[in-house]
Amino acid sequence: MPAKYRVGVIGDTGRGNYGHGIDRVWLELPQTEIVAVADRDETGRTDAVKRLGAAKAFADYRQMLDEVRPDIVSICPRWLDQHRDMVVAAAERGVHIYMEKPMCRSLTEADEMVAACEKRNVKLAIAFQTRYSPKLPVMRNMIEDGLIGNVLELRGRGKEDRRGGGEDLWVLGSHVMNLMHYFAGQPNWCFSRVLQQGNPITKADVAPGAEGIGPLAGDTINATYGMDEGVTACFASHRETGAGRPSRFGVQIFGSRGVLEILTGFLPEVYYLDDKSWSPGRSGSKWVPVTSEGLGQDEPLNFDHPLHPGNAAACRDLIAAIEEDRQPEANIYEARTTVEMIAAAFESQRVGGMMPLPLKNRENPLSIF
Repeated sequence: MPAKYRVGVIGDTGRGNYGHGIDRVWLELPQTEIVAVADRDETGRTDAVKRLGAAKAFADYRQMLDEVRPDIVSICPRWLDQHRDMVVAAAERGVHIYMEKPMCRSLTEADEMVAACEKRNVKLAIAFQTRYSPKLPVMRNMIEDGLIGNVLELRGRGKEDRRGGGEDLWVLGSHVMNLMHYFAGQPNWCFSRVLQQGNPITKADVAPGAEGIGPLAGDTINATYGMDEGVTACFASHRETGAGRPSRFGVQIFGSRGVLEILTGFLPEVYYLDDKSWSPGRSGSKWVPVTSEGLGQDEPLNFDHPLHPGNAAACRDLIAAIEEDRQPEANIYEARTTVEMIAAAFESQRVGGMMPLPLKNRENPLSIF
């Protein structure tokens, strides 16, 4: 293994910028050094060099990959429209990847990204910071120990702000879908309703989405998924109905004996309800906090910024995955599954019925509406 992993950073000022700390995370890891940055915007490129201490700067990320030959690259832009090309370019050169979510705009792009990484045994980790939370193993143990009984269903919602509906599903729903996948296994089918101002979406409602998402429609989404072992998962987002605090953005896991609730982030709020009726107003049960130390324990961890420790944990795991020749915790296959679950919601509305997964249609459903 190298004494230090050489990291290249790809940003795009004005088109997704540098993500949620995806660039700076490497400064916190002693086993890495940022050797170059690529950004086609001159001002953004100059600022990134100062911020990251990079020795070299490029307007073209492909030139950076060829000349610097980093071990790892951070694909930082939040916008989706270049993710496929950036990942494939890095994978073709054998460069491992940490990238901003969502993964890409369609399953066709996702399949191409997977194929490129498999060809060169490139490890890709995606920035689902909640997956690296020290609270997740505690929740997993609680479920396995039977504290909520048999898992029956999961319910997730986005932020439901001005992006509510289709954009919420893509941008924030990716976190929710990944948590559903983590807790309930593979999605096997999807049935959904996607509405615009109370009516099923039509071709006339499809328009280019923000942040390079691609074709987008819907201000209301209600999607139901059949997961492994008969568990049902539901995702919903209604525009301008959930902004502010406290937020509904997260996942609730309902079991035959009780409920677990998790929000998002590296150290998210997690609560447990010991109530098989799921109705504390009737039962008198109380929601009990869950910390990294366990149910009802004090939380010993404290972070000034909720994203930095999640990114650092993800990148440490990526380095371990490279050295151990395994997949990262939140890997390219899981990232593709989130894209599939999102696409399935639109595909079910397009065809007007339940869709088995994996989807046969690998294009963005709204592009062929």
